Amino acid sequence: MHPIPLISQSSSSFVVKKKMVGVFRLVSGYPGPSGFGSASTAQEVTEGIDGTNLTALVTGGASGIGLETSRVLALRGVHVIIGARNMKAANEAKNKIVRENTRARIDVLELDLCSTSSIRAFADNFIALHLPLNILINNAGIMFCPFQLSQDGIEVQLATNHIGHFLLTNLLLDTMKNTVKATGIQGRIVNLSSIAHHYCYYKGIRFHKINHKQGYSEKRAYGQSKLANILHANELSRRLQVKLEKELLKFFSFFLWKNVPQGAATTCYVALHPRLNGVTGKYFADCNEMRPSSYARNESLGRELWEFSNKLISSVSEP
Repeated sequence: MHPIPLISQSSSSFVVKKKMVGVFRLVSGYPGPSGFGSASTAQEVTEGIDGTNLTALVTGGASGIGLETSRVLALRGVHVIIGARNMKAANEAKNKIVRENTRARIDVLELDLCSTSSIRAFADNFIALHLPLNILINNAGIMFCPFQLSQDGIEVQLATNHIGHFLLTNLLLDTMKNTVKATGIQGRIVNLSSIAHHYCYYKGIRFHKINHKQGYSEKRAYGQSKLANILHANELSRRLQVKLEKELLKFFSFFLWKNVPQGAATTCYVALHPRLNGVTGKYFADCNEMRPSSYARNESLGRELWEFSNKLISSVSEP
């Protein structure tokens, strides 16, 4: 048995009627086919699910939606590893969760997604713990930043939101595969995207001007990084299926007009709900499958991004 990939999103490329239905559900909280909607909370969508035999890694799990995701997963019995740049905040988050739930299993490890050396060190430290890894939630992200480069010389929003998670996923993929083989439990990878993936640069990704200040737009750079999250999951899904390795699940979601418990609902739903066993390469919003932009569905663009990301990582950081 192997992992299976999946995706999630909203649809501005749908016909008008479907778009209006989506807007109505978003504003009203009216449930979709899954039985959940924009008003559903993370606790509600995971009610009754037993995750005591699962281990999950949540990047950026010390604050906001990441913290709520960590809290609810722990509430369902999942052993949660929080990867965070700010260890003080991460330990405070851990203590907060444990005070509420004395049975919570929470560990923290330092992770700076803007640094390939930090990501490699994190992966080495995690692997050295000899823990299983059933669920990888690529949650951490930054948005609308003025132009700047990471310490590796990569535009900072793409570096943090996409390149960092791309590298982390690749480094932990064998651990996830081994966990599936040892436990027989399908693994899931959850990539958080955004409705902003519709608002990206012309042709989606500006490969030849990734690090150019000229023409840089804070909002379009963010949209580009969120588009990259979806393309990454799609391409990973395709590659795993070609290799007959169907153990990984991918998911991308956006959060709009929601409080934190509602914002974490889709993440927790896709990470834990048994209804999605075997589902792969799908995009979800408000706990329901949706359709992403035409760029996000472009297989050749996904392949190009995959090769580009590998070359970019190799150029700045050799193992």
